[in-house]
Amino acid sequence: MRRRPSERFALVADLGGTKIAVARIGASGEITHRLQAATPTVGGKHVVDAVAHLFMQLPREAAGAVGVAVPGLARPDGTVWAPNLPGWTRMPLARMLEKRLRLPVILESDRNACVLGEAWLGRAQHCSDVVFVTVGTGIGAGIISRGHLLRGSGELAGCLGWLPVREKFLPAWKTIGCLEFHAAGPGIGRAATRAFGTSVTPERVVALARAGDARALRVLADAGSALGVALAAVVDILNPQIIVVGGGTAAAGNLLLAPARQTLCQWAQPLAGRQVRLVRSSLGSRAPLLGLAKICFDRFPQ
Repeated sequence: MRRRPSERFALVADLGGTKIAVARIGASGEITHRLQAATPTVGGKHVVDAVAHLFMQLPREAAGAVGVAVPGLARPDGTVWAPNLPGWTRMPLARMLEKRLRLPVILESDRNACVLGEAWLGRAQHCSDVVFVTVGTGIGAGIISRGHLLRGSGELAGCLGWLPVREKFLPAWKTIGCLEFHAAGPGIGRAATRAFGTSVTPERVVALARAGDARALRVLADAGSALGVALAAVVDILNPQIIVVGGGTAAAGNLLLAPARQTLCQWAQPLAGRQVRLVRSSLGSRAPLLGLAKICFDRFPQ
């Protein structure tokens, strides 16, 4: 079947600490193809190879650009710093993928891709002031203020995982940040392992909490409370209309968000705290993919 002349597509990838998802997306947001694979734990160029291999399995007809969301800093020169990927202090990802795919490559932080996706086709449509918080292997925030994406002077705006939510500094916070240490998936797993005396995954914690296990409920409540303290600071500084929470750990739903919402209301500026909506993403894992596609279509309109 021949494509219509007006059809345009973007090839996009959401690169995470544990998995890689790629998709082919049309200009109206329709996902025609989607693939997923585990992120190589060895890091380095093996991760680039895995991303390229997935892309090569997608149809590339009428694709105008490639977009990749990365879990860290996407520099303007096309290199990436990603603390959860071994060896990724200055990985030349854009150049390496352009050489293999023969298409222009756009890099973006996963947090920015997510907020753009939610603003385009998710819970934040028609909102001018939005914060998207990704809670997964790490924690980050994409920010739209008055309709514009906030990047910061060094492309580091939204590094929410580094917000302090405890008083006494611990050396572990230097590499992944205080909030991320306590509220991201691995942090929840560590807290559960201490509580149960045996290794427990974040997914298992959620399952146990849903079954009413008091220890699991307490672990998620503690993580949610830490998240709420950080969100209160976000509300005080940015005064958003809506905060959308996504990422793998957000699958815990109100087990995590209810204590976060309660703590936010306790700590935030009263008027701003009452005005903001705190919701779970309606797009789920599609949010960064759709956000990347929107970037590709905006940057390469023809």
